[in-house]
Amino acid sequence: MSVRPEITDLLRALARSDWGTVDRLTGESKVMELPNALQVIGMAFALAVGNRFGAAPDLNAITRFVSDTRARYVDGKDLPALETEALIRAAVGEPELLDTLSPEVYIPAQIVVLGTLLRDDMHSEEQLETFINEVEQAAAQYL
Repeated sequence: MSVRPEITDLLRALARSDWGTVDRLTGESKVMELPNALQVIGMAFALAVGNRFGAAPDLNAITRFVSDTRARYVDGKDLPALETEALIRAAVGEPELLDTLSPEVYIPAQIVVLGTLLRDDMHSEEQLETFINEVEQAAAQYL
């Protein structure tokens, strides 16, 4: 399965803080409604979280990250702290925590956290393209 270009465009826009493109892709063009879009975004989220926190993360580091992320954005207070922490923890080994989260909560939280991780951790275009390639390979293997 190949990843639709709109989804990789969204990942690039998140990494570059190109909010106009992010808004256009998640709003008007409805990229999240494309086939397998949510699964690919979930894969990207899991890869980025795993890269940042590892397989056995420090729970205090996750709490600090969520707090810092909420503080970075004007609407950051709207990002539910406990649910976002649960989402991150689910990505690194506690999948049962997803059972309590609704899509209305976890999809926007995934986008915000993924954007933060990409901006913080992708220091070059080469790193970003390597990450996108990893997401595409995971999608080809699992979808």
